[in-house]
Amino acid sequence: MQPHSLFLLLMVSALAAAQSKAPSGTPWEMQDSTSTASLRGIDSVDGSVAWASGTEGTVLRTTDGGAHWRKCAVPDAQKDGATLDFRGIQAWDVDTAIVMASGLGDKSRLYQTLDGCKTWTLLLKNPDAPKGFFNSFQIFSKSFHNGDPTGYGLVFGDPVNGRFTLFEINTTPFSWAPVESKDLIVPLKGAVAFAASNSVLVDLYRGTYGFVTGGPPAAYLVRVRYNEGTWKEGGGNSKAIPKTVKLPLATGSDGTGAFSIAQRSESSDSDSKIFEVAVGGDYTRPNETAGSAAWSDDGGEQWTSSVLLPHGYRSSVQWSDENHAWIAVGTNGSDVSFDNGKNWQPLDNGNWNALSLPFVVGPNGRIAHLNPAALPAERSPSESALERH
Repeated sequence: MQPHSLFLLLMVSALAAAQSKAPSGTPWEMQDSTSTASLRGIDSVDGSVAWASGTEGTVLRTTDGGAHWRKCAVPDAQKDGATLDFRGIQAWDVDTAIVMASGLGDKSRLYQTLDGCKTWTLLLKNPDAPKGFFNSFQIFSKSFHNGDPTGYGLVFGDPVNGRFTLFEINTTPFSWAPVESKDLIVPLKGAVAFAASNSVLVDLYRGTYGFVTGGPPAAYLVRVRYNEGTWKEGGGNSKAIPKTVKLPLATGSDGTGAFSIAQRSESSDSDSKIFEVAVGGDYTRPNETAGSAAWSDDGGEQWTSSVLLPHGYRSSVQWSDENHAWIAVGTNGSDVSFDNGKNWQPLDNGNWNALSLPFVVGPNGRIAHLNPAALPAERSPSESALERH
């Protein structure tokens, strides 16, 4: 048999095997959000209870896995609440949640509800107004104490006076304080952060928190250490780690860089690893694949660009324990990786902004629920490459 005939036979066999594994149905099952807002905030409490948020003061809630989504009261509806863009939300249960508004100056705020979003309390208004812009917030240890929601977290914002802004928050009673750290100095002139999916901020490990940036200079992961109530420069008593790590993601313009980061850990009897995946690209060129994903398997010390990239710009990424896979979404669709971000396979061509599995949200009130049965079977990189050929 001629070499080229053997290659063709192998390619046909691989494609046939891939097609035989191909699932039926769509990976995302659309739901009726009852809204036409652009949705960027989503938080799934347990798969049944979930909260979503977006433009025009929109907050939504479901208690039955998305079969019914109901609109909440608009925070500060009597004032300017209907003008706010709620780009992040985190919830404890069916009654308790905090929502983040992103906007210039005092349009950046945090509100809390304790009664299933019937009423809202203003917790924090951007103290740097008229400067500043909230990009992301995370509550890292959600629990209840005597019926009150407890937790600590961070609010991350655009640079003010040459430093990215970071505020420590505690929920009961609510308090906040600016983080004063040299780690927050903007690494290069023109560096920015993005409020695309409330996922540029991440709890990494052992009191280390990170955020990702973009802009014309480059994409970066910036890490800061927190130790027993005090922010420590250079890692405190622990092993010193680089404060800023360059990411192999798209660069060169205001719309390029890292838009989302997530991590997972994996332990065995002999070893443990921390995997991180960062996604982004150029949101002004949603179909451009270059610089759209990178991975690390050493806690963020070294980063490598994905070999088979997502099929466009990606604004949100998350690990799924249930499906043992990473899923990334953006404005031209979604992709899945079964090998910790090294290679990606396309899922759909929908228009999405943010993930909190099993839910995904996007513009014009788009909400969908993941259908695991429709995910592709795990394949080797060579099979995926042949399918794309």
